[in-house]
Amino acid sequence: MKSIVEKKLETAFSLKPLLKKEGEEQYSFLEQSEEGKVSDWFDKIKHIVKKYPKFYKFLIYTISPVHVNFYGKVRKFLKSFPEDSLVLNIGSGASDVFEGTVNVDLFPYEHVNVVCDASNLPLKDETCEGVLSIALLEHVPNPKKFVSQMHRVLKSNGRVLVFVPFMQGFHASPHDYNRWTESGCLELFFEFSDIKVTVAEGPTSAMLWIFQEWLAQLLSFGIVPLYKFLFFVLMLITWPIKFLDLLLRYHPMAKNITAGFIIEAKK
Repeated sequence: MKSIVEKKLETAFSLKPLLKKEGEEQYSFLEQSEEGKVSDWFDKIKHIVKKYPKFYKFLIYTISPVHVNFYGKVRKFLKSFPEDSLVLNIGSGASDVFEGTVNVDLFPYEHVNVVCDASNLPLKDETCEGVLSIALLEHVPNPKKFVSQMHRVLKSNGRVLVFVPFMQGFHASPHDYNRWTESGCLELFFEFSDIKVTVAEGPTSAMLWIFQEWLAQLLSFGIVPLYKFLFFVLMLITWPIKFLDLLLRYHPMAKNITAGFIIEAKK
């Protein structure tokens, strides 16, 4: 008997998968050599930890410098679609997995359904009711092409919910290319209508991330192994400061230095 995911995908693909894992709901559209590769020391650590989704999510909520607060909005977004809707979760990784979504990623993690390049989605035009994408756009070299792909696969009146960073430090996964202001978000999604851009995370998260990085560099005197050690020590010591964003994200000028934005829009 076909699963719900298989039923949703069976008529949506525009290309034939190169690989379908035996007994699993995973379709790969990448040659083995094309799958994403880690690119720096911190990304290598994240790539290992991401194989343990619950532990990775625990670290994000605790010692990371970012006060993650947008998952309530994500759950509300997903619940707004009928049960038989095709909703893509692009850049799902191993941790941002939600029931009922079709999970799309560059890496073949356990719960990923479609392994592909997000800038060339292997789906027919107007096949999806919704698209979710959390912290992916900064990692693709051509984000406008990716947003255009989201617009292409959405049905009329289909909706997107996307998180993008603004004031954040470099974080390869496997690469890191872009940041956006509020007006940059509006320009990036110009093809859509009813665009709403709101502050996510907040100014404290932005400050703390940069402060940890700055202090690790200052105190390491150019010694890279010492810098790496200090970077983790500073995260362990200073992470509670991020909870000031419980209040500060609501400041009317928070958009000027927030760590990131949530974009909601409709085709």
